[in-house]
Amino acid sequence: MVSQFDALEAAARTQLGRIQQLSTDLDAIQVEHSDDDATVTVSVDGAARLVDLHLSEGISRMSPAEFERAVVHTAAAAARNALARRGTLIEEFNG
Repeated sequence: MVSQFDALEAAARTQLGRIQQLSTDLDAIQVEHSDDDATVTVSVDGAARLVDLHLSEGISRMSPAEFERAVVHTAAAAARNALARRGTLIEEFNG
């Protein structure tokens, strides 16, 4: 009886450690993505929340529509990459 409890406790501690590691790994995700000419650079976290936005002087040559498109497309690419990393970590955890 005691050895069964010890085995159960050890398994629970192992699983808890795996969950804590997953949480740490998810919190550590940060993805940076730039558009083709590095005019717009976006950083997002593992939940695809905007962390940083860097704009180079090249934006002065863009129309408002080009600027909007560059920011939105760059942010979307960064978010996709971050969520893909998050998904990979979760799949590895579940596997």
